[in-house]
Amino acid sequence: MDLTIEGLRRQYEAGTLLPSECVERVLARVADAGRDEVWISRVPGQRLLEQARALDRLLAGEGAAALERLPLFGVPFAVKDNIDVAGMPTTAACPAFAYTPEASATVVEKLLAAGALLVGKTNLDQFATGLVGTRSPYGAVRNARHPEHVSGGSSAGSAVAVALGLVSFSLGTDTAGSGRVPAGLNNIVGLKPTPGLLSTRGVVPACRTLDCVSVFAATVADAWAVTRAAAGYDAAEPYSRKVPMAGVRRRGYRVAVPAQLEFYGDAAAERAFAESLERLAAHPGCTVERIDYTPFREAALLLYQGPWVAERRAAVGDFFEARRAEMDPTVAGIIAQADKFSATDAFNGQYRLAELRRAAEERLRTCDLLLVPTAPTMPTIAAVRAEPVLRNSELGHYTNFVNFFDMAAIAVPAAGRDDGLPFGVTLIGRAGADHMLAAAAQELMPLWAGAESGSAGAGAPVAGSPLPLSEPGVLLAVVGAHLEGQPLNWQLLERGGRKVASTRTQSCYRLYALPGTTPPKPGLARVAERGAAIEVEVWELPLRAFGAVVAEVPAPLGIGSLELADGSWVKGFICEPLALEGAQDITQHGGWRAYLATR
Repeated sequence: MDLTIEGLRRQYEAGTLLPSECVERVLARVADAGRDEVWISRVPGQRLLEQARALDRLLAGEGAAALERLPLFGVPFAVKDNIDVAGMPTTAACPAFAYTPEASATVVEKLLAAGALLVGKTNLDQFATGLVGTRSPYGAVRNARHPEHVSGGSSAGSAVAVALGLVSFSLGTDTAGSGRVPAGLNNIVGLKPTPGLLSTRGVVPACRTLDCVSVFAATVADAWAVTRAAAGYDAAEPYSRKVPMAGVRRRGYRVAVPAQLEFYGDAAAERAFAESLERLAAHPGCTVERIDYTPFREAALLLYQGPWVAERRAAVGDFFEARRAEMDPTVAGIIAQADKFSATDAFNGQYRLAELRRAAEERLRTCDLLLVPTAPTMPTIAAVRAEPVLRNSELGHYTNFVNFFDMAAIAVPAAGRDDGLPFGVTLIGRAGADHMLAAAAQELMPLWAGAESGSAGAGAPVAGSPLPLSEPGVLLAVVGAHLEGQPLNWQLLERGGRKVASTRTQSCYRLYALPGTTPPKPGLARVAERGAAIEVEVWELPLRAFGAVVAEVPAPLGIGSLELADGSWVKGFICEPLALEGAQDITQHGGWRAYLATR
């Protein structure tokens, strides 16, 4: 059974699988896996089957329409147990803290509404404080493929459930790397969105100003599909926001890499990253620039060595004072460090962070993204138990700064280590770079020869599936070189454009092939008689980017208004009448693509 979202959809469409059959097989996999430490609670099997049978009936009644209406139809998933699910206990891996919410977290509600099937809630480092996956009374979560090694945390159970093929995707949270480190150590994809893109309402906070809900999946395409279903502004969550999205890149990538690399003596990880970089640098269109990593590293250290540890104390509240003895000792010790910091320290920390953020922005000014090892090393569970704080700190070397700097990131498998352990890299970009990073990850993964990296890059192309626009936009009709797949389409894609429709104009236009243009372009003219309907595409652009597109339009073309077949008017490409004198009239072809096919 192919558990990817695209794979399940194909099977449901073909009638070779029903949601109830999928659930039966998933429940059998969970039982056969024998990994009880992955789960804290599960939806009773009979209830899950009843929910799946309801989808069976929906599929029988609506057919493919149900799959179109519900993008996650019949897709099994898991949720980290610091995220609320109505009627199920939320423990944050601390039994004494547990409560049963009446309502689900916003992201869970969105996923259920999209047709997904919740299997259960997963284990984590207590109160999401840790990157190792061992700080839980429900057991240390072992690595999916190498059980003597850590799974990574704090979203340990969520990552391992995906890596073992028990669910199609899972939700984690990420404050300091908890949605990326477990992905890297288990050879799967971990998408950490721009802070505020996914609502954190109904999530037990770790550091509320930094927390993100994250997504684990087997492929980039699945991680992005889940993100599209779960994203959206939540007016009831103060830290939710409408994030302006950057466009995807279509002319290569300018990649920044730390000049100062640290692997804590792990030579196999160092060699794997060097090989990944070598293949990236050899790829046409990619340039690699070494940058000073100092501001990123200094910011990372602030998270646990600075006053932000007091925010973890605020998140736990009175529970810490009243029931500290019932907490994991390592977690309690970390949170107790809040007593070392004053309100003055908190403000001074903010001032220092602002300086480091500005320095980091300058380092990345000429780059599209930053590429780092997801984790610099992969310790054993025994090594973490011997030195729990030190080993945990090492795992956050390349992750802790990201939310501080209001950035997005996606962790993916990369060139494998020569000792057989998994190795991953993380692509990091500015706020709103989520779609660009996902598209880049999917595009670049074939460069890396990790054991499963090729499959992680499979699936439907991410580049053509942007998030719905969350800001003012403008519709633009294109008729020639800006059409999808044509030489200048990148001008739309890189500015966040998304295709809305393929249609035609009203029957009052004529189309001409303009001589001497590079790349070849047509000219569209509205006429009083002998007009025809011409094929066009309608694209939606962020209003803030529209001026940049207009500025690149060369004479004799311009932007005016076009009347579409349905009678609506949109902005579109038009041509100066003088330029049409002597130009070849190609109206009879009905559109630019049809004309090109005859050449």
